[in-house]
Amino acid sequence: MQQPSPSAETEALLARLAQRPGVQSTLILSRETGAIVRSSGLITADEIEEEEGTTAPPTTSGADANGADCSVVSKKKGTRNAEDVARIVWNYVKSVGTLVEELNGSYDEPKLLRVRTKKNEIVVVPDAKFLAVVIHDTPPA
Repeated sequence: MQQPSPSAETEALLARLAQRPGVQSTLILSRETGAIVRSSGLITADEIEEEEGTTAPPTTSGADANGADCSVVSKKKGTRNAEDVARIVWNYVKSVGTLVEELNGSYDEPKLLRVRTKKNEIVVVPDAKFLAVVIHDTPPA
């Protein structure tokens, strides 16, 4: 099944955002399934296969002291896999949607999601059909 394409306006906006200082990556995800429609700045499974000439992405797995998954792409250390980021963001948006529905009823929905960490800031703009995601460096305090 082919994913619908985002509007030219949405793509132009993300292209401009991707050029801004500190922006590491951008994603456009299907709101319905979380599938990647467009991405920049993150490595995809297809790119890993092209580099390695294999059908499975080369990863190393492990867990940190807290038991969190520390899977990293071995070919480009420090670069997150786009599919993993898309899955995490989509689950986050679904969870926030549930929270908003339980707080305010089914007539309300999130319009902007922003998470700031020591290393990054993730901004998600939900739309009727898509999720626009921008990941950038956290500015110094």
